[in-house]
Amino acid sequence: MRKKTKYTNEEIGKIEVVEDFLPRPEDLAFKEQNVKVTLNLSKASVEFFKRIAKDHGSQYQKVIRELLDTYSSHFSSK
Repeated sequence: MRKKTKYTNEEIGKIEVVEDFLPRPEDLAFKEQNVKVTLNLSKASVEFFKRIAKDHGSQYQKVIRELLDTYSSHFSSK
């Protein structure tokens, strides 16, 4: 059971205004262009990625894509 909040009419103290740091809505909707490919993977690999995805509430294809994107961007900069 939650404890009910009791509001009072007291001074808050020193207040600091911070600049807006949130991204614009159109920046949140950015979607990178994907290319469909067919790839044969071992059953063990697919089960591994499915388990990881399930633990993090994602889809295994997204986990594989993120892994490949991270790997390729790391070695592309060298």
